[in-house]
Amino acid sequence: MTARVRTTLVAACALALSAALTAPALAAPAAAPPVTDGHDATRRALEAAVADGVPGVTATARDGHRTWSGTAGVGDLRTGEPRSERDRYRVGSITKTFVATVMLQLEAEGRLSLDDTVDEWLPGVVEGNGNDGKRVTLRQLLNHTSGIYNVTSDEGFARTYFTRDGFFEHRYDTVTPRQLVAIATAHEPDFAPGIDWKYSNTNYILAGMVIEEVTGRPYGDEVRRRIIAPLKLRATSVPGTRTTLPRPSSRAYSKLDGTAADPTYDVTRLNPSLAGSAGEMISSSADLNRFYTALLRGRLLPAEQLAEMTTTVPARPGASYGLGLIKRRLDCGVTVWGHAGGIHGSSSEAVTTRDGRHALALNFNGDWSGDSDAVIDAEFCGD
Repeated sequence: MTARVRTTLVAACALALSAALTAPALAAPAAAPPVTDGHDATRRALEAAVADGVPGVTATARDGHRTWSGTAGVGDLRTGEPRSERDRYRVGSITKTFVATVMLQLEAEGRLSLDDTVDEWLPGVVEGNGNDGKRVTLRQLLNHTSGIYNVTSDEGFARTYFTRDGFFEHRYDTVTPRQLVAIATAHEPDFAPGIDWKYSNTNYILAGMVIEEVTGRPYGDEVRRRIIAPLKLRATSVPGTRTTLPRPSSRAYSKLDGTAADPTYDVTRLNPSLAGSAGEMISSSADLNRFYTALLRGRLLPAEQLAEMTTTVPARPGASYGLGLIKRRLDCGVTVWGHAGGIHGSSSEAVTTRDGRHALALNFNGDWSGDSDAVIDAEFCGD
């Protein structure tokens, strides 16, 4: 309130005081409606996720020039420390959008073609048991139409890294990309290249290997040089074999091979080479919004390559897959682009509208519960 307004109010009250003592009482004015920030539905969805069993959730939305952040629950079950809007977390398969962006940049530079076969760059790597790298193109890797078996579906891999006993024995092991591909190609392909769609982490392990073959540098170096540094994504990193999370961060929790009623395990420390270029990266909600906004607005790719990236194939009901991008039509009719990501103790989503104007990124620090779709619907569709 300004001094001038206060003076006027004081004078008016003084003049009215005697009349007020003798005049009949007037009805109190109706209470003003509560002021909201436009994110009440999103906030309720975050709280609902915690009520559903997620230890904690952090989210940041950007709409035009306005930014909103919200948290719910805890980041540390032992101390009760709350989650932070600045948390760094493992983003899992959101890594795939970064990898696809680098591949498309290399295509724009004439250093590769998405119609090249895998065998042209990685001779003899994809072979045996019906696998044939001479028939699989780089485009088919990026849009998951290669048919190559998903390494994380292998029973031995799952037993080693996703069960309680296996995880605690092997959480610090280093796994090479060639080892991951060898596990996958010990299986027959799910289908012939190009005739169907099936999500496969192996595709992006191979894409990371191609990037290294083309550039002579690890894919992570190219992500840092081409995306992280230019966009100043200070909370984003490619950890390689580093087992810790940078601060600020929350603990990450998993039931491992149990159900929601079973014990909760702290799985924060792990060697992310088990995910590699399919899902090892670390970021924050603000950084992910900045990345996807820049990408969809054409700051990272020429128009031709962005058009390729946003050309999709049918994936699951209500969603289609481009090159490292998922296109989803929400129930309210809004279409969003982005990616989801899961890794031990961490479940993330990052989406934006096609014009890059409205973006949302969120993370649950538990991998067994929570409805990220409900948070997205709340943000983009409201009450």
